[in-house]
Amino acid sequence: MLKHWPPLNALRGFEAAARLGSFHKAAEELHLTQSAISQQIRSLEGFLEQPLFHRNGRSVALTDAGQDLLGTTQALLQQLAVGIRRLDQYRKPNQLVVNTSPAFARHWLVPRLGGFRQQHPEVDLWLFTTDEPPEMATQTIDIAVRDDITAQAECSFRVLHADRLYPACHPALLATPAAQRTTLHGEREMDWSHWALEAGIDVGQQSSGLNFSDPGLLLDAACDGLGIALVSRLLAQKARAEKRLHPLVEQTIRGPNWAWLIHRDSELSPLTRSFSDWLLDQLADDVQALG
Repeated sequence: MLKHWPPLNALRGFEAAARLGSFHKAAEELHLTQSAISQQIRSLEGFLEQPLFHRNGRSVALTDAGQDLLGTTQALLQQLAVGIRRLDQYRKPNQLVVNTSPAFARHWLVPRLGGFRQQHPEVDLWLFTTDEPPEMATQTIDIAVRDDITAQAECSFRVLHADRLYPACHPALLATPAAQRTTLHGEREMDWSHWALEAGIDVGQQSSGLNFSDPGLLLDAACDGLGIALVSRLLAQKARAEKRLHPLVEQTIRGPNWAWLIHRDSELSPLTRSFSDWLLDQLADDVQALG
C-alpha cells in the first residue's frame, strides 16, 4: 500500500479535466477557477513524477500515463460515491438491525417476516446474517437471535427456547435400506456423536458421508433426499409439515438453546419492543405446535 496518497481534490480535478478535455470546463463543473485546476494537475504530476497531459495552447490531451490513470481514478471515485451513498442506510429513522445465523433466517425467520411486516410496517428491518456470533459492543446491532450466543456486556440475555434434535430424511428414502442411506454430518458439536451418547439408537448413521459447515444447508440436503441428518425440531418444523422430512424414530435429544441478546441502547426502543414481542408470540405458537 502507498505510504503517501495524492490529494483527493487533485484526483477529482484530473478526472474532470481528462473526461471533458479542458481545464476550463473542469473548473466550471467543479466550481473552481481554471488556475486552481491547473495547480491541482501540476501537483498530481509532481507527485507522480510524470506528465499526464499534453498541453497545446488552450487544448489538452492525455498522455499514455494519463489515459491509464483515468480508468483507475474513475473506478475509485465511482466506488467511493457508492460507498458514501450506502451510508444512508445507517441513519434511517425507523431502522432495526437484527442479527441471526443463515440457517435460522432461511428456515424460520424469513418465512414469517411477511406477517411481521403486515403488523409493523413502520419498522425498517435490516436482517444481518453471520456465521459467527456478533460482538454487540462493537457492531451496530439492536438484537441478535441465535443458538450459539451467551451473555455479553451491555446487553440483556434471555433463553427463548430449548431445542430438540432428531434423525430424519426425505420420505422417499424410507424405502432404502438403512445401510445404503448417506449420512449427512454437520460441524456443530451436537451431531451424530451427540445422538449416539444421548439416545443410543442406531438409525444407520455412518461416520462417512456428506459434510456441511452450515446447519441450514444440512437441513436443505436432508429435505432434498441426499441422506439422513440430525435436525432441529424448530428449524425443521416447516419442512416436516410440508412432508419433505420424516423422522426415523420418535426419540428426540437435547439440542441447543435459542436465545437473544438485546443491546441496552436499543432495549427501550419501540422498534425493538415490536420485534421482540412478535418474536416471542411466534415462538410460543411453534412450541405449542411442537407439543
